[in-house]
Amino acid sequence: MPPVRRLTAILAADVAGYSRLMGADEEGTHERLKAHRQALIDPKISEYHGRIVKTTGDGMLVEFASVVEAVRCAVEVQRGIAERNTGTPPEKRIEFRIGVNLGDVIAENDDIFGDGVNVAARLEALAQPGGICISRMVRDNVCDKLDYTFEDLGGQQVKNIARPVPAYAMSAAAVASTPLVAARAPLGRARRMRRLIVPTSAVAMMCIALAVWWTWPRGTPSTPAVHSPAAQVAPTMANTPAPHLSFVVLPFENLSRDPDQEYFADGITDDLTTDLSRISGSFVIARNTAFTYKGKPVDVKQIGRELGVRYVIEGSVRRSNKVQVNVQLIDAETGAHLWADRFETDRANLAEAQNEITGRLARTLNVELFQAASRRIERERGANPDARDFAMRAWARVIRGPQSPATFDEALRLNQRALEIDPESVFAKNNMAQILVGFLSNGWSRAVQQDQARAEKLFREVLESDPNDARAHVGLGILRRIQNRLDDARIELETGIALDPNHTVAVRNLGLTLIQTGKPEEAIPYIEKSIRLSPHDPTVGNNYGALGQCHLLLGHLDQAIELLRQGRAANPRSFGIHLSLAGALGLRGDLEEARAEIAEAIKLEPQVDSLAALRAYYPWITSPPLWALREKTVNVGLRRAGFPDE
Repeated sequence: MPPVRRLTAILAADVAGYSRLMGADEEGTHERLKAHRQALIDPKISEYHGRIVKTTGDGMLVEFASVVEAVRCAVEVQRGIAERNTGTPPEKRIEFRIGVNLGDVIAENDDIFGDGVNVAARLEALAQPGGICISRMVRDNVCDKLDYTFEDLGGQQVKNIARPVPAYAMSAAAVASTPLVAARAPLGRARRMRRLIVPTSAVAMMCIALAVWWTWPRGTPSTPAVHSPAAQVAPTMANTPAPHLSFVVLPFENLSRDPDQEYFADGITDDLTTDLSRISGSFVIARNTAFTYKGKPVDVKQIGRELGVRYVIEGSVRRSNKVQVNVQLIDAETGAHLWADRFETDRANLAEAQNEITGRLARTLNVELFQAASRRIERERGANPDARDFAMRAWARVIRGPQSPATFDEALRLNQRALEIDPESVFAKNNMAQILVGFLSNGWSRAVQQDQARAEKLFREVLESDPNDARAHVGLGILRRIQNRLDDARIELETGIALDPNHTVAVRNLGLTLIQTGKPEEAIPYIEKSIRLSPHDPTVGNNYGALGQCHLLLGHLDQAIELLRQGRAANPRSFGIHLSLAGALGLRGDLEEARAEIAEAIKLEPQVDSLAALRAYYPWITSPPLWALREKTVNVGLRRAGFPDE
């Protein structure tokens, strides 16, 4: 059969210390390995619908259609091996190392090849004997579905892979202490009942009822949250039990008499959201969605259901001669206040007070924070508080929107004032670079080359001060995407996500980068996750538009049209969404409706009246892999509807 490409979950496993075992007892080792395979490994692979691609003397490569089932299989195999090794002398125990990756592969003659396979093999080498190591894509896809805890190993430089590979590990001890029942995803109600209804006695049925009640997901609405657009795409956090460490930080209330101090409360909200994102294994709703609740009466239980989070953090700020911050942590399921505290500081020590707030929250939840927050505090000690004040005003302006040249001009002016006061302010440098990238990515820059050069210089200075600044890596990644330096963009964005897994802008832009590199199927999970992280984002229409484009490029016309219509409804002024929808409708043969979409697109942006003009307006679509896909799909539909080449 000819080679084909597909996205698949790859499990690579080998026996730790196989040569030593064979050298000591060749026949015994062979028999024990064969017994493990016959009694445990092969049946588990079959149970979870895996396919053994190939085996070697000490290992195997297995393919799964579902990444969730691949990880479940890995955990249950390792648990089973540990139990089977009970009573076996340590020098004779067979222990596997397992790596799991989700990636694009070339399938040919029942074998699979490519970068996705290579990464799985490298992850296996990083795993402990008896343990499991997974890629970031795997973790992002299973973290909301499986109750496993993986340790973040950061970006790993591995053999024959040019970019760092973000890796997450479960040690042998962690695997051994994981109850097998927890490895299975929550069953649907009907399926759970079918599996349980076997005994017939009244006592047995009572036990079943108690078991069902005890294991039933708590706080899960019976229908998708009405207000969550993400519910229209795929199962989201609103449809599943909230992850253990899931948060939304509601906009802090400004208790100062001066309404001009609103930016100060917004800045604290934004910083706290960022710091909580650094908690390992956390799921934190993005600020753009959180800010849609600003100034509105809130019901924390409803917010918890809508956003699929377990904890709501809210607070207030009063600023006069001193800064007084009140913070409270609320259980979104019960509405109970779990913790509250008051902090009083001055502007110079505000960053340190914010770090203390986050630290106390972490201790309340019995988790540990990355050290990045501490590095930020060290970096900002001695910074001019007036400079930080102007920089906070600038960033609050960007956060509040609207996304327009006037908004960014004002932010640029405020941030320039911060740099005039303190030219060495890392926060202000980072702000300035981010604002410049905003001008560039939206097509508003009046001096493209100069803005690119200045943004790059500022990002480099920030990263020299702190190589682990997620925000700077993400900004630099977006800059590289704009420049069509796609390999560099991917490295920077993946690094940013490794440092801050809840950075919705990074997640979205990694998806866009994959679209540009001609990999729309790989992009879909990232675009979907960006919607889950910020379902009420004012720009969520663009995410639906990007998701629709992915399906359009893959030839899934009906799904593409539905998603593009959702994007149009959320952002009716996006001419790009109208054009993509026109291309999809043209491909399906709905030419009259396609022409109406083209007319609306040209009305919104008169200069984009041909494919040549579109390429000039959006240089990023000219990347050869993406343009080749467009020529087979959306451009064909546009031409059918009368959209000219020139």
